[in-house]
Amino acid sequence: MLEFLRRRKGAPEAKASAVGPLTAGRIAGLTAPVAAAVRPAFGPRDSAALMRAGFLGNPVGFRAVRLIAEAAAALPLVLQDCDRRFEAHPVLALIRRPNPLQGKADFLDALYAQLLLSGNGYVEAVGGAANGQTGLPEELHVLRSDRMRVIPGPDGWPEAWEYSVGARKHRFRAAGGDAGPGAAPICHVRAHHPADDHYGLSPLEAAATAIEVHNAASRWSRALLDNAARPSGAIVYRGADGQGALSPDQYDRLVTEMELHHQGARNAGRPMLLEGGLDWKPMGFSPSDMEFQKTKEAAAREIAVAFGIPPMLMGIPGDATYANYQEANRAFYRLTVLPLASRVTAALAHWLSGFVGESVDLRPDMDQVPALAAERDQQWRRVGEAGFLTETEKRALLGLPRLAEGE
Repeated sequence: MLEFLRRRKGAPEAKASAVGPLTAGRIAGLTAPVAAAVRPAFGPRDSAALMRAGFLGNPVGFRAVRLIAEAAAALPLVLQDCDRRFEAHPVLALIRRPNPLQGKADFLDALYAQLLLSGNGYVEAVGGAANGQTGLPEELHVLRSDRMRVIPGPDGWPEAWEYSVGARKHRFRAAGGDAGPGAAPICHVRAHHPADDHYGLSPLEAAATAIEVHNAASRWSRALLDNAARPSGAIVYRGADGQGALSPDQYDRLVTEMELHHQGARNAGRPMLLEGGLDWKPMGFSPSDMEFQKTKEAAAREIAVAFGIPPMLMGIPGDATYANYQEANRAFYRLTVLPLASRVTAALAHWLSGFVGESVDLRPDMDQVPALAAERDQQWRRVGEAGFLTETEKRALLGLPRLAEGE
C-alpha cells in the first residue's frame, strides 16, 4: 500500500506499448532493444532517387505534386477551441509568417510537397520554447525528409531525429529526457505505411513502376527521334539491269533538288518528278511503335490515380469517369486536398498546443473553398431548416464552436 502511494505522489508512471521494444529492435536490425537507440531507422527506399525519377524527371509526377501542394497550401485556415473561433492568436500569427523567408503559402507548400514526395514531413521549431524558454517558437522551418533519420528508443517511439548534410549531422532530441519538458523540437507528419513503423509511404513509391514505364517510354521516343526516326519515304534507284548506283554528280543533283523543291512548309504537297530508274517508297511507323503512346498514357493515368487526381484535371486522354471538369475538380478537393490539409494542420495544431499550454484546433475553412460552394450551400440549408435541432447542435454539425453564454 505504501509503495502504491509513493507511486501516486511521485512522478507519473510512464506508459508504453508492450510491443514497442520489439519494434525498436526489429527496425534497427538488432536483438537487444536498448542498442536500437544508437542506430537510425533507415527507410526501405532511396527517397532521393524516387524524387529525381518521379518529380524532377517526370512531368506527370511533377504536375501531380504541384497541383495538390498548391491547392492545399492556398486553403484558408481557421483556429478555434471548444468555445470560440479566434480572429487573432499567436498560433495564427506564427502560421502566417513562420520564418523571415516564407509566408503561410510557401511554408505549407513545402511541407505538403515533402509529404507527397517521401511520405514524411518534418517541421523544426526554432527559438522560444524550443530553446528552453516559454511560449511558442519564434520560427518554423520545413526540413528535407531525405536528410532526416528517425532514431527509435528502447520503447519503439522516436527518441531523436538525426539530420545529415554531407558528413555533418545534427541530432534533435525528443521531448522529455535530455531534451527537458515541453513539446518536441520536431513535428513529424507521416503518411500511413502498413509495413514500416517509423516512415510513411509516399504516392511516388506506390507509383514507382508506372513512373519507370512512363520514363522508359519517353526515353524510347527521344531515342527514336535522335537515332532511328523514320523519314516519310525513301527514293530507291534501280538501273537498267535492276541494280546499280548513282554517280556522284547524280547524287549531288538529287540532294539539291530535294532540299530546294521538296523540303519545308512552302513545298508541302508538291509533286515529285522521278526519272532515270528512281522510285518512291513511302515509310511509316509500325503498329508496335504506335503502342508506345498508349502505354505511356496508361502509365500517366496510374500515376495520377496514385496521387488521387482525376486524370481529366491533368489533361490525360482516355478517362471519362466524371461527367465534366467541375465534378472532377470537386472530387479532387473532397477526396485528396481536404483530407491531406486536415491531417497536416491537425498535426501542427497538436504539436503547437504543447508549446502554448492550451488545446487549439487548426483546420481548413470549408466555407471558403470555391470548389465546394454548392455542397456547403446545401448543407447549410439542410441544417438550417432542421427545426428539431437546437442552435448548439446546428453549430456543431457545421463545425462551428458553440456560442458563449449570453451571446
